Amino acid sequence: MDNHRLDLEYLGTAYRGWQTQKNAVGVANAVEGACKAVFKDVRQVVAAGRTDAGVHALHQVVHVRSAGPKHPAKNPLMSLNDALPADVAVTKVAKVPENFDARRDAVGRVYLYQILRRRSAFSSATAWWVKDRLDATAMGQAAALLTGRHDFSAFSDLDPEKPKETTLDLESIEIAAQGSMLLLRFRARFFLWKMARRLTGYMVEVGRGRFKAGQTPALFQGDRKVLAPYTAPPQGLFLERVLYAGDTFKAPLDTVAGV
Repeated sequence: MDNHRLDLEYLGTAYRGWQTQKNAVGVANAVEGACKAVFKDVRQVVAAGRTDAGVHALHQVVHVRSAGPKHPAKNPLMSLNDALPADVAVTKVAKVPENFDARRDAVGRVYLYQILRRRSAFSSATAWWVKDRLDATAMGQAAALLTGRHDFSAFSDLDPEKPKETTLDLESIEIAAQGSMLLLRFRARFFLWKMARRLTGYMVEVGRGRFKAGQTPALFQGDRKVLAPYTAPPQGLFLERVLYAGDTFKAPLDTVAGV
């Protein structure tokens, strides 16, 4: 079997998340359909990670195991993009070793969240408009307490498809103001279900003054029901980068959709 790595991006607004859906459309439905149009006997299409409904990706990685291209003389990148809807784009195609696994081989994931500090007619699908004034200094103090190895069960929802391990290393949280946007970037080897959105929601509540940064350590021993109401909406979240052994990521923190 051939194994191909696809690097892709997508706008998640119209999709019910990454995973294949029976009664709705997931991004995987579109990608698998394109792969079957381009490759013979497609056996497996696996992404580095799932994204929830309405969440976007600047960089998602997929491996495709198949019997090879149907038309070897054609450019598979162009053929895949011709078969995809306009809100999904493959940016790179490469043949990789048969044992390459997009999910298991990933050593890091980076998420970006965009918060709008004013109403915008152009970014409602890619950012969360927070009307209240936010104290970025207090949010930074909370970020420092969130970073490190903790049990993040209070910052996630139970995922029936994954193990119940909830202790992980949150490597870094970056905060930057860019014009009318406040940007948050989270980096870890892996994330729990809804974790990036719940971290964002909590930090926004700290910025509003409804939580104090000093309360953060106690939340690691708390009930997930405490923070569930503050889960940030999906439209501001992007899977920004998937990292593999040898990769580096030092991109400046900047907006996806400037306003």
